[in-house]
Amino acid sequence: MAYPKAVLAKPVSASLDCTSHDALIIISNDFSHLPNTPLRDAILDQAQVDSRIGNQVTLLVIAGKRVVLAPTGPLNRDYDDVRRYFDAAKLAINEAKASGSVNPAIYLPALNTDSRYQHALEVAYLGACQALWQPLEAREFHGQGIEPITQIGLIDANEQTIKAVNALAAGQYAARDLCGTEPERMAPPRFADYCTELFENSAVSVDVIDDLAAIDKHYPMLSTVARASYAVERHHPRVVKLEYVPEGEVTRTLMFVGKGLVYDTGGADLKVGGFMAGMSRDKGGAASVAGFMKAVADYQPKGVKVIAFLAVVRNSIGSDCFVPDEIITSREGVRVRIGNTDAEGRLAMGDLLSEMKDLAKNEINPTLFTVATLTGHAARAMGPYGAYVENGPARSANISRQLADCGDLWADGAEVSRSRREDYDFIKPRTLADDVLSSNNAASAVTARGHQFPMAFLAVVGGLDKHGSESTLPLPYVHMDIAGSGVEGGDWQHGKPTAASVNSLFARYCL
Repeated sequence: MAYPKAVLAKPVSASLDCTSHDALIIISNDFSHLPNTPLRDAILDQAQVDSRIGNQVTLLVIAGKRVVLAPTGPLNRDYDDVRRYFDAAKLAINEAKASGSVNPAIYLPALNTDSRYQHALEVAYLGACQALWQPLEAREFHGQGIEPITQIGLIDANEQTIKAVNALAAGQYAARDLCGTEPERMAPPRFADYCTELFENSAVSVDVIDDLAAIDKHYPMLSTVARASYAVERHHPRVVKLEYVPEGEVTRTLMFVGKGLVYDTGGADLKVGGFMAGMSRDKGGAASVAGFMKAVADYQPKGVKVIAFLAVVRNSIGSDCFVPDEIITSREGVRVRIGNTDAEGRLAMGDLLSEMKDLAKNEINPTLFTVATLTGHAARAMGPYGAYVENGPARSANISRQLADCGDLWADGAEVSRSRREDYDFIKPRTLADDVLSSNNAASAVTARGHQFPMAFLAVVGGLDKHGSESTLPLPYVHMDIAGSGVEGGDWQHGKPTAASVNSLFARYCL
């Protein structure tokens, strides 16, 4: 895995003497007040004859050097945020690349003192990485030369910043690879192989469960989702377990379950009318969790232990596929009535969450998360933002709000949702034959509280409903639905994966 590594770059000199970099990318809302007088005057002279300067990304040649000007637009309005720098950097790096640059440097002059932009340089670098990423299949076919920019200089950065953003970039590249790769290249066994290779000789241990009998026994809901895939060996499910234990004292334990649907046909409730296209990206939750673990492995934060379980499975259609009205007894002993086979992600994660809950009882200061591209409702309700739904202990600890606030500073926006009594009423059993209903039979996007009630289901089948604020052992739990934020522009078939939630989690718990 090759990503453009961040390196330290010297401040801009009057002569633009920067021999280690072949292009200077300047990102600003105003190029008329640059502290470098010769550079400022050269830009102002050219602005007299080129009205694009300050209005769109523009390539200039100054003193024999490529200079790419990337305007952010206004930064002072209530609704402006650091994505102004992220988006400008994406456009600028593509312009630099098109000009032949292979080793550019990013410069943010007169950085806005507004606290919203305190990490603008880091975010600009990550925006450039987002723009430069090419799909794994493309790199394997064309070779790594498809990504000619191998490093990016950050002017006015320090060593600690470089270490942090390189860890983040590595994690995001892994998350994009895992999410954005087609369903055969990243079928469950190959997804597991990628993870094994990713964490080889690292601070993260990997355990892969591939025995079908063990999966049937210990993860009956995941097994139910996967069973139509049993007829095809290369589609057999995997449970990938990752663990990072820091050196020294552990003060906090983060515990993740990621949804890794490598392909979602919808099962018996088949996705029709073109809605199946893009469902190879339904593994975005597990991909982001693995990406966060990669960032953790590279950065090795102190005090934070991280455990992750990835439910890697294919929801296939076939003679042995599960169907609505079936009743499945979960690991937790909860009888689950299937409402819709296209609501499979919560089933795949539920038993892993139950196991994680049992582990959490013996961990230090645990917080549990599920991360998933779960519902169309999250995308409809929140647009390009993640949706975080939390239980009582998590709400009391302000976990989702803190994550969302970190995301605002790191171009990884999210909205906080409440878990309400209506969500638990929605999934309550209608007969004595079952204990909980997995879903209704309508699309989540047209279902009231369509992204909130799945958290209630996960809490019940994971046993976390017994660990609320009133219990003797409260366990904070946040469900992170990244269906709206997981790909660029909401284009699940062609949009680049964004590695949503990686920045927020890393900024909140590792820095």
